[in-house]
Amino acid sequence: MKSKRFKTALLLILLGAWLAVAGYGYTQTRPTTSKEALTRVVIGFQKGDIVDISRQHQVLAQKMKAAGYQVVFKEFQDGAALMTALKSGNINYARLGDAPPVVNQATGLDLIYIGAGAAKEEGTGILVKKDSGIDTLAALKGKRIAYAKGTTAQYTIIQALAKAGLSLNDVKLVNMDQSASSVAFAKGSVDAWVTWDPFTATAQINQNAKLLTNAKGLAKDRDFVVSSRRYATKHRAISKALLKYMSQDMAWARTHPKQVISMQSKMLKLSKKIMRLTVERRTFAMTPVTTSIVKEQQQIADVFYEQGLIKKRIQVKDALLN
Repeated sequence: MKSKRFKTALLLILLGAWLAVAGYGYTQTRPTTSKEALTRVVIGFQKGDIVDISRQHQVLAQKMKAAGYQVVFKEFQDGAALMTALKSGNINYARLGDAPPVVNQATGLDLIYIGAGAAKEEGTGILVKKDSGIDTLAALKGKRIAYAKGTTAQYTIIQALAKAGLSLNDVKLVNMDQSASSVAFAKGSVDAWVTWDPFTATAQINQNAKLLTNAKGLAKDRDFVVSSRRYATKHRAISKALLKYMSQDMAWARTHPKQVISMQSKMLKLSKKIMRLTVERRTFAMTPVTTSIVKEQQQIADVFYEQGLIKKRIQVKDALLN
């Protein structure tokens, strides 16, 4: 009888040991899903940009989580604040326009281009009032023009004036943020305003504005996702995953314009009419940075250097990992 109880007890001990080993093996091989075990990835954005679209779509965070990463989105008011956060390591990636990466590379920020968006040249350009009498670029001579320093607006106005045979000395450039520029344009304190969507569309619909010229042939006005070299070098797999899933989000945005219009209208507190004009004249994409895109960025760098807007001549290709 004792022998039988001993055998039963031994069998139970062996079974328990087997279950413990099996359970341990499962924990080692099952997908990482707990929040604590995920690698934290912080992405900086500005309200309404392509990263914000990915954030609102909510698919990117889910796919990154399945790959082992916890995505945290941080909103910033402007590109300068984004760059400060990237420099300090408070964020790992940042969404910027085309001019800020050039300016920051020239000031010594060791940044890396991770991915590039599509050109937004149709919604970027120079606004004037419909009744201003300004109908040609040459007519801008002597006029007050609002723009934002260090942005695609600055590059666009330089290129536009050159196309008309004018220089920066032929106009009065007034450096303002977008909110101040909108007020100044509405009041007539400036004669023209160089800007981008949705500010362009808002002015066209609400402020009796017309596009004297869009940026076609002048500037591409692409979005870029950038990181610091220190982070990007150590986390190539994260960058690859981010680029892949953002590309999928942008493909969704291309095929679901109504949803994007509704989403952006609510987020930016702008009418669907304004957002429809904005969305219909742009393309959504996120791709690797190609040789032709590097050449576009290099042209911005060269023009800014020649105009004395950056103090150092840079090579944009130096801001690529490969």
